[in-house]
Amino acid sequence: MSKPVSALGGVSHKGFATVTEAGLKGMITVRGDLGSGAMKKAVKAAAGTAVPGPRRIEIAGDRAAAWMSPDELLVLVPYGAAQDTVAALEQALAGSHHLVADVSDARAVFTIAGRQADQVLMKLCPADVALLEPGEIRRTRAAQVAAAFWKSGPEEFTLVSFRSVAGYVMGLLEVASRPGAELFPA
Repeated sequence: MSKPVSALGGVSHKGFATVTEAGLKGMITVRGDLGSGAMKKAVKAAAGTAVPGPRRIEIAGDRAAAWMSPDELLVLVPYGAAQDTVAALEQALAGSHHLVADVSDARAVFTIAGRQADQVLMKLCPADVALLEPGEIRRTRAAQVAAAFWKSGPEEFTLVSFRSVAGYVMGLLEVASRPGAELFPA
């Protein structure tokens, strides 16, 4: 068995915000009736959270559940727990119409940190980043590629993209965070 590696090996860039490829994360797509009792129970067991409402992410320690569409969630767990979590979700949802897929190796995760971290996303995403509330997730684009992001700390955002475009996304984030390129200088 090969050793898993993150998309970019933890590369980082320090500009007016620090951008880092966050390493391996367990990510599981779950599709089905988000209002069903079976789904609510399965998500609680897998992520330790309630099923999130539209455009919300519920976080419990190193686990989370993020709303992606009216019938889709992204469950985040430690990378090593992904396969067991998939098995548990499959068992909990047996008998109901659902899909559970481990997408950990198909995604890349980035952290944008610093007092002006929001400005990096403002340059790249057609979303009102300034109005993003704690616990809110946005599915959007970063330049021309699909991305989702949320505020993961007081001065920190987490962004998820497809692994196949991880180098491109890191390049975008690096350029957008270069010193002297702030939208609103400190």
